Amino acid sequence: MIELAIVSGKGGTGKTTVSASFSVLAKNKIIADCDVDAPDLHLLLKPEILIKKDFFGMKKAYIDKDSCIECGICIDVCRFDAISPDYVVDTALCEGCEVCFTQCPVKVIEMRENKAGEYFVSETPYGKMVHGLLGVGEENSGKLVAIIRNVARYYAEKEKADYIIVDGPPGIGCPVNSTLSGLKYAIGVTEPTESGLSDLKRLMELFRHFKIKPFIIINKSDLNPDMSEKIKKESIEEGAIFLGEIPFDPVVVESLKMGKPVVIYEEESKAKNIMIELWDKIETYLNKEI
Repeated sequence: MIELAIVSGKGGTGKTTVSASFSVLAKNKIIADCDVDAPDLHLLLKPEILIKKDFFGMKKAYIDKDSCIECGICIDVCRFDAISPDYVVDTALCEGCEVCFTQCPVKVIEMRENKAGEYFVSETPYGKMVHGLLGVGEENSGKLVAIIRNVARYYAEKEKADYIIVDGPPGIGCPVNSTLSGLKYAIGVTEPTESGLSDLKRLMELFRHFKIKPFIIINKSDLNPDMSEKIKKESIEEGAIFLGEIPFDPVVVESLKMGKPVVIYEEESKAKNIMIELWDKIETYLNKEI
């Protein structure tokens, strides 16, 4: 079984468009959406939820007002101003540091489990999908990503899947680190702009850190051919496998409006055919590795 993450150094490069297409094209797979802060793969794959579970992040402080002597110590020591003058904890501000808990002289503060989001096991027309959603302003996105990956692995082993196709979060922060940890292969999707190149370089540093073999795709490559050539050259010099280029195609926009991956959209297009070619190339490479 091969776990393959599709990531990008920045948002808006077309990462999820590629992820959705590869999720359709890959046979015998489990799909995972690890972009828990702003998931959108479900908009294209139309999952039907089978199992829903609560996700609990860091614990938050709670004050038993009936027993509180209102000494003010907790308010003084809270550096996040999470405790109001009437001794009520604002869970949106509480960072779970436990300082108030340890300093309370009468021990009326407790740290309670806090629901920070949800994760789901769903069925799509293209296979089983594991995905989640972090609550607004909540922390521990990396922890939720780890849970989603573990659940996806469980079903992949149970169903003897050949692939886990992972739509990763954008950027290089905590949820991306959690997505890439332990992987052998990942696909970086970028665009032919200076910011696209800059963020791809940062992403390549992560690939090196985790000892991942990276594949690189340039989306909308024909909008800036010179920059596309520069990205291709630098990717190869960095030791990445340059998978290919996807031209700008209005049909992709149409397919997204209709909520369909471009590879199953009725109208033929350059982008659709190239997506199929790219998946064939990466599948051939991975089969050789196996």
